[in-house]
Amino acid sequence: LVRQRMVERLARGGLREPAVVQAMHQVPRHAFVDPALVQQAYEDTALPIGHGQTISKPSVVGRMLELLHAGLQARSAGTLGRVLEIGTGCGYQTALLAQMSRQVVSIERIGALFDKAREHLSAWRLDHVRLVLGDGMLGHAPLAPYDTIVAAAGGDALPPAWLDQLAVGGRLVAPLAPGAGRGQVLVVIDRHAHGLVRTEHEAVHFVPLRSGTA
Repeated sequence: LVRQRMVERLARGGLREPAVVQAMHQVPRHAFVDPALVQQAYEDTALPIGHGQTISKPSVVGRMLELLHAGLQARSAGTLGRVLEIGTGCGYQTALLAQMSRQVVSIERIGALFDKAREHLSAWRLDHVRLVLGDGMLGHAPLAPYDTIVAAAGGDALPPAWLDQLAVGGRLVAPLAPGAGRGQVLVVIDRHAHGLVRTEHEAVHFVPLRSGTA
């Protein structure tokens, strides 16, 4: 019931895409946060998950998934196709993506969070989800190209590997700090046969994008 009220609040706030709404109804956010924070799981707030990382606000997660879904015309069966997620974190967004896609490849650079996400997701028996411990800035070339790419951390520029691994007809959604003292905004990249098209959306605040593993 609490989860339902959260989704209803998000819908009143502008979340419209039925596939995203349905996924958020299905996935219990409280199962992905630390026990001490369960009471806050369905508030529209970011929560710490350890190691300097956070689980993003539900409204921001919903918005990013909606932007991903809005680029669907090139993909079949109404799904996000093969998704590359940069920054598994606690696994909440991974579980949402799993409800909406044919395959999810999710990369986490912090070993302890990788283990936590694997534990959280094990109960779901998601055969079409692959968790990778590695440097998210490099993407995951063995399974490229990806129909959709979504990042849960933001830098000053998009790593070239992400753009290289985005399929023609694909869409990437990521936070980006466009420079000159500006904060992060959501950036959408669409790859067409003739090249890339970039659009900028609202301001957001994500943890910094870092290279390597920890």
